[in-house]
Amino acid sequence: MPRTKKFNTKYSPEFKLSVILDMREHGLGYPETVRKYWGDSVNADNYKNRVKRWERIYLEEGAGGFMVERRGRSSKGRPRKKPLEKEVENDLIAENQRLKEQNQYLEAELEYLKKLDALVRAEEQRNGKKPK
Repeated sequence: MPRTKKFNTKYSPEFKLSVILDMREHGLGYPETVRKYWGDSVNADNYKNRVKRWERIYLEEGAGGFMVERRGRSSKGRPRKKPLEKEVENDLIAENQRLKEQNQYLEAELEYLKKLDALVRAEEQRNGKKPK
């Protein structure tokens, strides 16, 4: 005897919302809701638990909760970065700019000292003194 219903059927968020809203509007219990939408031939306990879960999601998260995919294992990977507060971001930008300016100053100072050292050595060689 072939099965007529596939396992792991995915219901649309609109369908889930319509089931819950209909159940709440008409004051239906879980068994009545299951009979109305899936008939008497299904395993009522499985569908009753499904409707309970949908109702819990609706009450906790609202209609938007049905848009979230809940099947499968959740991601255990690298967590997403949270955006910085505007004030902290501005402080980091100012600090970065200050450090860039300081780095440019120190590089210029180093170049100056290198040239000065080269001039001193050249002068010492012209005068016949040994460099230190």
